[in-house]
Amino acid sequence: MSDNPIFDKLDQIEKRYEELTAQISSPEVLADSARYQKLARTHGDQAQIVEKYREWKQIDQGLREARQIQTESTDAEMKQMAHDEEKQLAERKATVEQDLKMLLLPKDPNDGKNVIVEIRAGTGGDEAALFAGELFRMYSRYAEAQGWRVEVLESSPSSLGGLKDITASIEGKKVYAKLKYESGVHRVQRVPATEQQGRVHTSAATVAVLPEADEIEIKIEPKDLRIDTFCSSGPGGQSVNTTYSAVRITHVPSGLVVSQQDEKSQIKNRAKAMRVLRARLYELEQQKQHDQIAAERRGQIRTGDRSEKIRTYNFPQNRVTDHRIGLTIHQLTDVMDGKLGPFVDALVGHHETERLNDELGNA
Repeated sequence: MSDNPIFDKLDQIEKRYEELTAQISSPEVLADSARYQKLARTHGDQAQIVEKYREWKQIDQGLREARQIQTESTDAEMKQMAHDEEKQLAERKATVEQDLKMLLLPKDPNDGKNVIVEIRAGTGGDEAALFAGELFRMYSRYAEAQGWRVEVLESSPSSLGGLKDITASIEGKKVYAKLKYESGVHRVQRVPATEQQGRVHTSAATVAVLPEADEIEIKIEPKDLRIDTFCSSGPGGQSVNTTYSAVRITHVPSGLVVSQQDEKSQIKNRAKAMRVLRARLYELEQQKQHDQIAAERRGQIRTGDRSEKIRTYNFPQNRVTDHRIGLTIHQLTDVMDGKLGPFVDALVGHHETERLNDELGNA
């Protein structure tokens, strides 16, 4: 086992866990409340992985015994029983090993957060806007299947029924954990409805998935905000109402500007705009932290790079390809209908493997 860095690390964790078990039972630690709580918290964090590792060692011991019986026993029935047991234990061992690998990974503190999703039409004019609308529908259908709640915060429809841009919140269990790899440029290849000669055009839309921050994580000073109100307007610039219900918030230090006009109430528009602003500021802060950690290995997946082409949707060939992991699925209609599971699972699995390799390399 010592040749495998995973089990070297597990041995170290188990040894540390046993030391902590002894420490939190000692009179000195019991007399020091602050120290006890700190050690008990660390002990509790390691308990699950140590328990799983000990299960693995029991299975490994059982496998060795089953193989030994098959080698040494002269009883045919006994050898067959040992053979059957070996098969069952090997399957359990593989499952437990995978569980251990995942437990070794440091948790992303944002994984349990709700998200703000921003989709914007890119190159391709009206066709790009139509595609942006289809992407939003795709994510909405996926969210519905996950039992998540989608709320449109701001949208700008295009003349042909698509979306120039849309901002929405998605709330539910582990939303960011599943959608964080969707940020980037999504490219579509198909024959537009307005194309007379049947030529395939390429258009694009950008997607940004931002973990939604709360007020504690991002403190926004009122003096740093410039708030303007104006009459909301619809497609073509016509007035939707004559009251100054629309809100534009400028965060002066960062230069970020957020507008909101979907609600008839200025108070509601302001609240929505602040949610978006807080998420964007949180993303900026995260990016600064990532840039400061020069040694962090980025691999093939860039979680927040909106300029990177990440996926191509080819309608003539009924094909969707994720360029980061080389995964191609010839079920484009299903994907556009919200069946994103194969891509989400593959991306999460790939990234977890990359992070595990990094973790073991830095051990």
